[in-house]
Order: sequence, then structure tokens, then C-alpha cells
Amino acid sequence: MSEKYYETYAFEPGSLICDRCRTALVPGEVVLHYMGNDFPIEMPKCPVCGQAFIPEELAMGKILQVEQALEDK
Repeated sequence: MSEKYYETYAFEPGSLICDRCRTALVPGEVVLHYMGNDFPIEMPKCPVCGQAFIPEELAMGKILQVEQALEDK
């Protein structure tokens, strides 16, 4: 994993399409903000509109763990 990103999501290029733009998603930086903390993640992102795809396993896994850890502080 790149030290620049907190987390990365691997996917097959061209396998995900932006619903709005009908363009293939590409790996791109997405910064999630939560309770004053920023978490840069490399994940599928539309090169046209910037909309990102957050897969359910990431949202319910790692992101949920980080959210709970921050709330426990």
C-alpha cells in the first residue's frame, strides 16, 4: 500500500461505470472527512464529475472501524 493513502481499493479498470457520466471509473484520490480527521483513500473515481465509488465492504469494514475508534476517544 502506498504510504500516501490510508487505504486503497483494487479493482479491474473499466469494470465500474459512473452512473451519471457513463464513463469508466479510474483510480483516484478521495479524501474522507470525519470528526475533524482526513483520510485519503485511493479508490474508483469518475474522471469527469469526480463522483467516487465506495464499496460496501470498505464502508462496513475499515471505515466503520475507524469511525468507531474516533467516537470512542
